[in-house]
Amino acid sequence: MAAPRVHPMMAVSNHDEQSEQQFVVALKSYLFAELDPAVRALSTRTAKDVAHRGGNGAKPSLQDIRRELEGHEIYQHWISAQRAAQELMWQAANDCVDRQRTELDELARTAPALGSVTTNPDFVVPRYLAATDTHMMPGSYHVDPVDGGVRQGAVFDKAASLYSLGRQGGQMNDMRGDTVAAHVYERFPDLAPARILEMGCTIGNSLIAVARAFPQAEVHGIDVGASLLRYAHARAARLGVKLHFTQANAERTDFPDAHFDLVFSSAVLHETSAKAVPRIIAECMRLLRPGGVMVHLEVPFRADEASAHDLVRADYESRFNNEPFWMGAVSADLAGLATRAGFVDVKAGFQDAAFGPPQHGRPAGFGEVNKGGYKSWYLVSGRKPGP
Repeated sequence: MAAPRVHPMMAVSNHDEQSEQQFVVALKSYLFAELDPAVRALSTRTAKDVAHRGGNGAKPSLQDIRRELEGHEIYQHWISAQRAAQELMWQAANDCVDRQRTELDELARTAPALGSVTTNPDFVVPRYLAATDTHMMPGSYHVDPVDGGVRQGAVFDKAASLYSLGRQGGQMNDMRGDTVAAHVYERFPDLAPARILEMGCTIGNSLIAVARAFPQAEVHGIDVGASLLRYAHARAARLGVKLHFTQANAERTDFPDAHFDLVFSSAVLHETSAKAVPRIIAECMRLLRPGGVMVHLEVPFRADEASAHDLVRADYESRFNNEPFWMGAVSADLAGLATRAGFVDVKAGFQDAAFGPPQHGRPAGFGEVNKGGYKSWYLVSGRKPGP
């Protein structure tokens, strides 16, 4: 028996594919519930031992902790199992999508004429993305099949809920978009955006949530992958949401100056580079009208307050999960970069995850308290000076 279709564009899993995907979920759940706590305890003990041997009370470096951990079998097993689970996740998504790829391409081709999608055959992918398969996704976000179509988008969508075990809004994977909207409602209750842009929108899952929070707005999303964007457009159109997608680099787009009232990103900055982040923030300034709002949502982890195990996990992401800028992003002074770019009323902190559409006038939980992964997100936001 096939699994029910989550939304009109989602690849449907047959019996064997469901079994394959359920094994991935079970493996990731085991790692999260059983092996991860054991490695956390080991990391904590190791950090204390290293600090004690140092004798000066200084916090041990990640490199010192790693050198100690590399000799422990449980750490070795944890690294290997994490990577294997990620590889199996992408394989499971590939198997399901490739079996019905022709059908998915046809569903995209015959999607309602709602919104738009614009791709560029001469588009140059930023080097920091072209250099690796981000998240270990084969072909990453940007590879476009020779015959076009929506394969990369369909694979990303299928894998997304497996990756987070459904903790980011179930298989619709839209919790981050609701969280961005909740943040805007709380920090900028007067904002009534006429035009909205998401930078790095992938398949539009967050963008749909934000569009529904501001139904009066004209809503755009950009990303580097043509296949992702074709899928995102078909997905949104078949869900009845009018969105406009464009293949573009967030460091410099072709939109005119002062064109948007709200520009945001959702877990994108850590996939860029140290040089790209200030350029992206500068581009937000250029794109916003006076009084417009910028919001960037990132992983709920800051290097300056991290536990030993948080650092070890971040190290895994950078070295073994093809996220080379992870440590750079979580160490960056995003509020300082926003201020230096000219933004005012800049604040950075932790936003409670929004499990469902937010409501105006209801406190959304933005402040200094980090409640942990999938319960909080780190956000920086500010206004462009003006009326």
